[in-house]
Amino acid sequence: MSDTEEPDHPKTPHEDAGDGAGEPPPTVVVGLLCDPGLPSDVVNAFVGDLEHDLSEHVSGAVTWEVRMRTESLRIDEDGTVPIVRLAQVLRPELGWDLLLCVTDLPRQLSTTPVVADISVRHGVALASLPALGVVGVKRRMRDTVLYLAGELGRGIVGGRAGRERRRAGGKFTPVAWVDRPDAAIEVSLVLVGLWGRLRLLAGMVWDNKPWRLVPELSTALAAGVAAAAFGIFYSSIWLLADALSVRRLALVSLLAIAAMVAWLIAYNRLWESSGSAPESPRTKVVLYNLSSVVSLTVGVASWYLMLFVVTFAGAFAVIENGYLERTLGHPVNLGDYLTLAWLASSMGTFAGALGSSLESEDAVYRAAYSRRERQRRRRTRQAREAEEALGNDEA
Repeated sequence: MSDTEEPDHPKTPHEDAGDGAGEPPPTVVVGLLCDPGLPSDVVNAFVGDLEHDLSEHVSGAVTWEVRMRTESLRIDEDGTVPIVRLAQVLRPELGWDLLLCVTDLPRQLSTTPVVADISVRHGVALASLPALGVVGVKRRMRDTVLYLAGELGRGIVGGRAGRERRRAGGKFTPVAWVDRPDAAIEVSLVLVGLWGRLRLLAGMVWDNKPWRLVPELSTALAAGVAAAAFGIFYSSIWLLADALSVRRLALVSLLAIAAMVAWLIAYNRLWESSGSAPESPRTKVVLYNLSSVVSLTVGVASWYLMLFVVTFAGAFAVIENGYLERTLGHPVNLGDYLTLAWLASSMGTFAGALGSSLESEDAVYRAAYSRRERQRRRRTRQAREAEEALGNDEA
């Protein structure tokens, strides 16, 4: 099979089900098993209309029944979801004809992002939320679910949802089928090209919710506010801020954000190497590290913005306009207060980096990563510590 061909499916006696005159259409039960958090939230947004959508886009010859269940999908030692074993257990146990799993675990084949894995033989598919990016995620997930249900349902009702396959990729990110002859699953739906890899990275960052860094790192924020207050109360900082150009102030801001990101990564050992994650190929390690850097950069930038707002409000409330004019030696306006808050916030960010050392490692993990990513990193760290302990015992 080529990358662009649809997967072949054997015909079954059920393909003409419901065509007999006077016979009620059979019922096909679709089970949606979603990871807690963002996957469950996204699916909940459209699950109420899914039965109608399946009848309209896949097949109207049967009655569709959709059942949704939220629970953490188990992960194997190699970091994958064993969907075939899940199907063998859950389908007969719960009476589901088709099983569609939705996870926020990023999936790759080498460097190629995976949207979904599918096994028609076992009636199961796994959709990976990060591969859908950050724009139109609910629509893309709906189209992906319809397409996967159509592919799995071809062996039962002969329906399909080919149009939704293209929509799952998007206008600028085409998708293709890739055979998996060496895996328990049969084929994978993957994103093609550079845009696909960038979309996976963006989806991973979005799933991490990096803006949570602001409330989680309360100690660092307190240290940053204290250092920024120094800039509000000392006139030498006013004069320095007034003397610096916008370009220089922007450079100082970037350096402050970069310093805090680097400190968080180094102090909390967030950087991964191939040796620290032996089960992950180099391409996955690079992806995880890029995700960490981008997530923390977005989080620290949000943290910086919050500090800037607090500092500007404090400077505007404390420093009297006339006194600031006499100190600077020229008339002042709102821009002077903004410039002062800008420099003071950069000072506070440098201090906040050091203050983050007082945060627990769990707090930093909660601030920087999604639940799935925290689980993966803890598993990797435990494996590394076990290997180190074994090496020490042998020595």
